[in-house]
Amino acid sequence: MTNLPSRRGLLFGAAAVSAGAVLTGCTSNDPDDGGDKAADTQPAADDKPGKPVTIGYAGPQADHGWLNAVNDQAQQRAEKYSDVTLEVTEGSNDTAQQIGQIETLINKKVDVLVILPADGKALTQVGLKAMRAGIPVVNLDRIFNSPQAYRCWVGGDNYGMGLNAAHYIGEKLKDKQGAKVIELAGLDNLELTQQRTKGFDDGLKNYPNIQKVARQAAEFTVESGQAKMAQLLQAQSQFDALWNHDDDQGVGALRAIEQAGRDDFLMVGGAGALSAFQAIKADSGVLKATVLYPPTMAASAIDLARALGQGKGISGLAEFEIPSTVTCYSAVVDKENVDQYMPTGFK
Repeated sequence: MTNLPSRRGLLFGAAAVSAGAVLTGCTSNDPDDGGDKAADTQPAADDKPGKPVTIGYAGPQADHGWLNAVNDQAQQRAEKYSDVTLEVTEGSNDTAQQIGQIETLINKKVDVLVILPADGKALTQVGLKAMRAGIPVVNLDRIFNSPQAYRCWVGGDNYGMGLNAAHYIGEKLKDKQGAKVIELAGLDNLELTQQRTKGFDDGLKNYPNIQKVARQAAEFTVESGQAKMAQLLQAQSQFDALWNHDDDQGVGALRAIEQAGRDDFLMVGGAGALSAFQAIKADSGVLKATVLYPPTMAASAIDLARALGQGKGISGLAEFEIPSTVTCYSAVVDKENVDQYMPTGFK
């Protein structure tokens, strides 16, 4: 096999040149073909130990159940591989501090970086700095402003969360005329909240018998969920379904629902908390399903970073390189499939 291009060349060189170097450099080991044609199987990452890879991981402060689960998923995945060393920074929501932590990893010359930025826009420049230093970046969840600041982005589908929540509710209520739904959203100043609402509204358009009669924004906390849900319940004496954007704030929402003595509607949550899975399995309350925003994306980011560090693609795909974008599917978890997802639930 011929020498592969440098990491800097792979990151900033033309894609066709990089792909060509791999294609011409890898030949079959079958003696019958004379060694003059490309191998039938592409180099792909697998569980077998390979080239040692040091991955730098920088995430925000774990001040939310989902963020804590993301950090845990990344570290647990790295421990699976004997050829991976994970350098983890102390999580921070202060952009200047997180930039400093990432610059320390750059100076340590880690092989690959996995970054979940506290603020994608504010950390774009440090992503660019890493890429220009020849360190490929896997941008996790909150996206940088420039695609040049990362080699691969992996994250959830906020629009898809809303779309799938609407589809689940729509199918449950499709035979009811004059059905009413309400929405307990997250922080309205976040684009992800706007995307979730847009997906929900677009999905409801497929069910003309259903009308969204109220929407209240909370703050992704138990306390805000309880307070805002109490307001919705006071304002809406009758409705058929509720979509709550976030299972953490959903804990508070369920408290408000219980205190009000309401059980005359179905509820769909969001994200995939263990408490939500347990409530869905018990099937003793209004919560009937939740739409995933899977923290397992962090484990996938480690897989992608390892493949990058070893110069490999992904098993099951024909391409020699990992994709530039990986969007996780927002699956709906209900009583029928909750056992499958229970191990991924976060506290």
